[in-house]
Amino acid sequence: MSHAFEPITIGDLTLDNRIAMAPLTRRRAYGPAHTATPMMADYYEQRASAGLIIGEAMQPSPVGQGYTFTPGMHTAAQADSWRQVTDRVHAAGGRIFGQLQHAGRNSHPDLLGGGLHPVGPSAVAADGVVRVSTTGPAIRKPYPTPRTLAIHEIAGTTADFVAAAENCMRAGFDGVELHGAYGYLIQQFLSSNANVRVDGYGTSVEGRIRFAVELVHAVADAIGSDRLALRVSPGCTASGIEEDAIHDVYLALVRDLPSDLAFLDVFEFPGHRALTHAIREQWGGVLMLNPHAAYEDFPAGPTQLSVVDDGLADIVAFGTAFIANPDLVERLRLGSPLTTADESTFYLGDERGYTDYPTVQAIAPTRG
Repeated sequence: MSHAFEPITIGDLTLDNRIAMAPLTRRRAYGPAHTATPMMADYYEQRASAGLIIGEAMQPSPVGQGYTFTPGMHTAAQADSWRQVTDRVHAAGGRIFGQLQHAGRNSHPDLLGGGLHPVGPSAVAADGVVRVSTTGPAIRKPYPTPRTLAIHEIAGTTADFVAAAENCMRAGFDGVELHGAYGYLIQQFLSSNANVRVDGYGTSVEGRIRFAVELVHAVADAIGSDRLALRVSPGCTASGIEEDAIHDVYLALVRDLPSDLAFLDVFEFPGHRALTHAIREQWGGVLMLNPHAAYEDFPAGPTQLSVVDDGLADIVAFGTAFIANPDLVERLRLGSPLTTADESTFYLGDERGYTDYPTVQAIAPTRG
């Protein structure tokens, strides 16, 4: 039996196993003003057997939104709406962290509304298009050039994250993960082409990591390091992100993080296994890994339990596999076949492809 089925302690929490549900954007926050819904509570409760659930990304401020129907965590109503989720996960014996994501330049004024315009470390547009319509046919527009964050606005953005993290704790989450991956705001600062600042928040390795380091320390001061995690995806090229001196940047970042974080979460981008090993050696705390040593490893499957057994990670995270297999931990334990997820239902929609995937017991109940 794999060590992935053994308990592990993160901070003061003991997880039943070392198999985590990775954060998955599903865009079904249909409640008023981007609040959580009962259907979302059903979805997370079904997956509570994971050692730890990392919830879907929530924007910490109105300008941080990057997609239609993603949840916010910047108002009391939004925080209150997540109580139904956290209460039901806990009642089912699970643990859940809330994830905070600022889209940065990956947004559009038509999506944000209210006269808001996307912001970023520099006035460099992202590659690609974004959906801006919430009703009717899908309307997508190219990403505009973002407005460069002034120094005082960087501090204000950090304060937004801190307030949102405190809202997460009031909402009953067991902790908070900061989304520093996939080309969003934190990784935009880490980038060498999205960040061309010359004011101490760019140019050098120390400048590029400065926002991430200051942000993590600020949130840790507010909610406690042992309830905080950071997710990174070194080498990820989403939305045109480039990262020169990638080893230097991420090893410096890891060096400057609080040593007592709940965990460091690495989404491994193919071709960067050597950097994963280097991060493992540099980071002295708990390491969560969503492993993809090569492109054929998408999505991560049962063979990836080996990263725990081999000592590369303390916790292994699965994303797509949890969409179609709410009882993924049990299936992995039994060696049962995995259901294939319907990609057409990943985003938006109703309960189909969301809460209607059966458990292995429902498919083949035990016969007495």
